[in-house]
Parts: sequence; structure tokens; C-alpha cells
Amino acid sequence: MGGLQRFEQRLESMISGAFARTFRSAVQPVEIAAALERELDNNAQILSRDRRLVPNAFHVELSGTDLERLAPYDSTLARELSDTLKKHADGQAYVFPGPIHIDFESADDLTTGRFRIRSQAQAKVTGTATHTQVRRAHALLKVNGSQHPLQPPGLVVGRGTDADIRINDPGISRRHAEFLITLGREGQDPLIEVHDLGSTNGIRIDERKVPRATLRDGSAVKVGNTTLTVRIVETMQDTDTPGWADV
Repeated sequence: MGGLQRFEQRLESMISGAFARTFRSAVQPVEIAAALERELDNNAQILSRDRRLVPNAFHVELSGTDLERLAPYDSTLARELSDTLKKHADGQAYVFPGPIHIDFESADDLTTGRFRIRSQAQAKVTGTATHTQVRRAHALLKVNGSQHPLQPPGLVVGRGTDADIRINDPGISRRHAEFLITLGREGQDPLIEVHDLGSTNGIRIDERKVPRATLRDGSAVKVGNTTLTVRIVETMQDTDTPGWADV
């Protein structure tokens, strides 16, 4: 039995027959599930040999009539759709930059039975419920005078065209090293690691050749004849409620 069939059966077991009658002539939940899976497949970005970054925030646009019919079940449907996406991602080596978020919106140009999906990769930004200033730590990777944002889940450095940061250095392999980042709690620095991806010349930290290392502000990683420097920049931001930041 396929994943979409199991999705339909779970919904049928959780919600009364009114749900099936409601959607008999409208947008079918299984159609939304299939479209969301395609959205992952079509927007997957290569991070490493066996990891791909996919969107985690989805806006399902429906006609006003379909949205009204869906309203009593939207929370249950969003939860089941999220579970289905997680299973699909596990099978495809996809990684999400943050929790999955699905919402349903009305679009005036859509007729009954029609829908579309907008998606983006977003990292959760935590804040307090009261107006205050919070410290945000942003990581950057400095390479040959250029600065590159280092955002979850990370990026790959190499000489090949599929590297996130491409460096024209004969001492660097096509996919040389992967920088991984995990955001810390509010007020804390992110956790940053570098992993050698089986490169010819390896990676060096403080002139020592290592397979992997935990990095901090100012850490210098040498790949081939190029040095990459990690910088953590602190900013103070006003916040009222938790939100989302585009990746």
C-alpha cells in the first residue's frame, strides 16, 4: 500500500463520513498530499552526497468555497499532511530547516476543485511574547574576501558545480567539505561543525589535518590552498511574538 493510500485511510478512520461527503466534489485531501510531495521533490537543494534541503512552510491556496468546506477539519488535515511529508522526506534523504508549517488560504482566482501551493524554507526564530530586544547570532563564512551566510542545515564547499560555495582551487575536491549549523537557544551561539567529505587533501584546523571539527567565531578551516573563516555576528532585534525567517 502506498503512502498516499495510507494517508486516506488514516483520515477516514479519524474523521466521520461527513468529511468524505464534504469533499466529494471539491479538492480531495489526497490531491493536496500528492502536490505537497511534488513540491518537496521539485524544490530539493543538494546539501551533500546524501542530504537535500526542502521547504518546510507551505501555503495551500483554495477557492473560497473549498476553504469554507475545509475549515472544520483544517487542523487535523494539516497534522496528517505533515506526517505524510515527514515519511516522504525520510525515504528521499530530505531535511527540513525547521518544523513543518501548513496553512490554508483563499484565492479569488481559483474555482471550486482547483488549488495551488506556495512553499519556502524557513527557520524558526524564537522570541518572547512581550516586546523586548533579543540577541541574535548570525554565522558567516568568509572566503577570498567574500562573505556567505551560514544557515541551517548547512552548505557544501568544493570545486564542482554542485557545491554551494564553489572555489576555483586545484587543491580542492569537487565536493570537499560540509559545514553544518544548528541554531542555538535564544541568546546562544549556533553550533557549527565541519566534516571532510572524503576529499583528496582533507581539511586542516590550526595546521592539523582532521576528519571533522566543531567551530567557533574566528575558526579558520583550510581546504586545499584556501582558508575559510567562520564569523559569528551578533545583532539585537525587537520582537513581540515568535516568527519565521526565510532560509
